[in-house]
Amino acid sequence: MDVRKTVEPPRPGAAEPALTTGALARRLGVSPTTLRSWDRRYGIGPAARTDGRHRRWTPEDVTTLETMCRLTASGVPPAEAARAARERAYPAAQRRPPKTPHAPGGPAGLPAPAADGTPSPGDARQEGRGLARAAVRLDAVALDERLETALARHGLVVAWQQVMAPTLHAVGRKWASSGDRYVEVEHLLSWHVSTALRRHTRHPMAAAGATGAGPVLLACVPGEQHTLPLEALNAALGRLDVPARMFGAAVPAEALLAAVRRLGPVAVVLWAQARSTASLPLAEHVTAMEWGVKGARARPLMLLGGPGWSGRPARGMLRPASLSEALDILAVTYRAAPPAEPS
Repeated sequence: MDVRKTVEPPRPGAAEPALTTGALARRLGVSPTTLRSWDRRYGIGPAARTDGRHRRWTPEDVTTLETMCRLTASGVPPAEAARAARERAYPAAQRRPPKTPHAPGGPAGLPAPAADGTPSPGDARQEGRGLARAAVRLDAVALDERLETALARHGLVVAWQQVMAPTLHAVGRKWASSGDRYVEVEHLLSWHVSTALRRHTRHPMAAAGATGAGPVLLACVPGEQHTLPLEALNAALGRLDVPARMFGAAVPAEALLAAVRRLGPVAVVLWAQARSTASLPLAEHVTAMEWGVKGARARPLMLLGGPGWSGRPARGMLRPASLSEALDILAVTYRAAPPAEPS
């Protein structure tokens, strides 16, 4: 594509030409809608506009947006990321204030979140207790309402890490310590968390500016049934416009290897909840797989997720400690990867 058609001629005193919203979106690997939303909600907008009110992004604006993208990719809530990006880009004396198009308070009448969008430990515990009580009552309506409230108030990553996952662990511990009681509670809660995550999952289109790299492959090892962490990762990757293929629970080794050969994934995430299911030989075999033309062979980056891998050697493989860390690794890896050429 001829980039000269998408930029303005350099202005006096400008080191680089100003970019249109479409050109900047392609450069950053996000959608134009995302840039317009950040401008409207958080004041992360262009310093100048044309007479026709079209946005034109200066090099300083681009630097701010690159910081915003890097922070959100690592799991920082958008409001906090926007504030940090503005503070890094502008000295305090000339900082542009964020836009405030809405009245105080969150969406749909929700209380306004903290300045960084993250609940305090007390708030998170209170939300988790409310979610657990709804599960113990087997109240499906309340479960859906509380899950949607958490997602709307905090965003997917924070809602998963600070509300959903801790509540699931607490209910699981209750079941384990009560002589197999509360099994129905755990199953109902898991089902509604899964439903909420899938409701908030979108599959990115092959947008302009996409790298052409293979997708991220998500799978549980053979014999492993715990899929919720991968479902959360799948949903969060979609929000970053990183394509993924979710294969779910207990993927047979032969099927996993066939999928890797067919897709040429930029990365593979293998989840193991228990040490009894974590198969290091399988992970090593996938990591060693290659594709592409001679002299430019590619291999997938391997991420090992779940407590089942604890204490195992993982040479050449990564073990992210949280959803945020996994997102950061996968977003950077995908955007830097060459086009896939699966065998």
